Amino acid sequence: MIRIAAVYVLAGLLFAVVAGLSARDRRWGNAAFWGLLAVSFLFGDLIGDFGNGLLVVGLAVAGGFRLMKTSKPSSTAVEERRLSASQHGNMLFLPALAIPAVTLIGSLALKNSGLIDPAQATPISLGIGIVVGLMAALIWLRPAPSVPFQEARRLFDSVGWAMVLPQMLAALGAVFALAGVGDQVGKLVTEYLPLDTRFAAVSAYAVGMAVFTMAMGNAFAAFPVMTAAIGIPFVIQKFGGNVAGVAAIGMLSGFCGTLMTPMAANFNIVPVALLELKDRNAVIRVQAPTALTILAANILLMYFLAFS
Repeated sequence: MIRIAAVYVLAGLLFAVVAGLSARDRRWGNAAFWGLLAVSFLFGDLIGDFGNGLLVVGLAVAGGFRLMKTSKPSSTAVEERRLSASQHGNMLFLPALAIPAVTLIGSLALKNSGLIDPAQATPISLGIGIVVGLMAALIWLRPAPSVPFQEARRLFDSVGWAMVLPQMLAALGAVFALAGVGDQVGKLVTEYLPLDTRFAAVSAYAVGMAVFTMAMGNAFAAFPVMTAAIGIPFVIQKFGGNVAGVAAIGMLSGFCGTLMTPMAANFNIVPVALLELKDRNAVIRVQAPTALTILAANILLMYFLAFS
């Protein structure tokens, strides 16, 4: 049976290769950062909490003191890329599209097959999809063996420390939940906000999900905190909201906050880095009006649909 540890090993090996390529070019800050991340993925369960804590400190030092530099390694020439684009056209997207396709099929078809851990079916299927997409591209396009790793290094270095921000924020959300932050937020809400009507409770929950997501950078991290603070005691228990409806629309409200914060690095910082935009908030500026409109719509949807 394939378990999630296999995906961690796959990711760790990739980070280790990127660290080695950076060290070869004497980019020591990059090598240290990706090397520490490789150790975390490969040996995180062996070095204990203290060891992982030291790794996090090392990652923060490498990223916080700007020891990492953008690299532009050579993989394929511009002429080669233009020739490949003219020959294959939009078919070049097929290996990339194979990743979500395999992930979806694996999540649905392999979950109860006994081949993969059913509790981690989606991330394991994603790992399988990445391998399938990579092998398809290698067999079809026949690039030099070093090209995938050099391109991975270019992408990693372009994104930089923000590559690990979603992982860190998700862990922070778990810490907040265990520390009882939701209970404390609930006390503050009841003290300063009048939640005497259903609409007030729904609005506070939806807006709170968006705002807390903006602070955390991750709706999954904000969900347990705001649901414990407002969703369960007020929207569900006090006013009789349907659990599934409240939770689903609450998550959608959190995603509105994702569109409006630089903390959501994978959505709002990575595109800026890859496109080399001068305005680091360019993506957020474009998304904010849509996010606010959808947030208002979510409040109405929860109010009218989540209490039947």
